[in-house]
Amino acid sequence: MNKPKVAFICVHNSCRSQIAEALGKKFAGEVFESYSAGTETKPIINQDAVRLIKEMYDLDMEATQHSKLLNDLPTIDIVIKMGCNVVCPYLPSQYTEDWGLEDPSGKSNAEFTVIIEQIEKNIKDLVQKINNNTIKLSQKCH
Repeated sequence: MNKPKVAFICVHNSCRSQIAEALGKKFAGEVFESYSAGTETKPIINQDAVRLIKEMYDLDMEATQHSKLLNDLPTIDIVIKMGCNVVCPYLPSQYTEDWGLEDPSGKSNAEFTVIIEQIEKNIKDLVQKINNNTIKLSQKCH
C-alpha cells in the first residue's frame, strides 16, 4: 500500500495547517505524506510560526512551503481540520478529524508554543492510529 496522503486544512493556510504540514513531514514522513491548504491563501506564512518552527525544530518552512488552495492538492485520504471557529473547509476523503486548535496568530510565544506542541502530539497520535489500523482506509491509497 502506498502511504496515505494527509491534508491539514484551515481557512487561510498560513499558520496552524502550515505548522502541521512541516511537523508531519518531520515526524511522520515514513507513515504518510503531508500537505496543507485552505479556502483562501495569504501572501506569506505567519512569520511567528516560521520563526518558532525554525527555533524549535530547525525547519525552514518558508524555503519549502507556501500558502495553497484546497484545489491545489492531490486526492487526499485523510483530512485534518485544524479548528476554524467558523465553517471549516470541506475536502473529500476517507477519514476526517477536527483537532479544534485555537489560532495562535498575534498571541505570545508561550501561547504559540502550546499550539505547536499540541500539533506535534496530534501528529504522533495520528501515526499510531494509522500504524494500528485504527483509521480504516481502502487498501489502495492514492
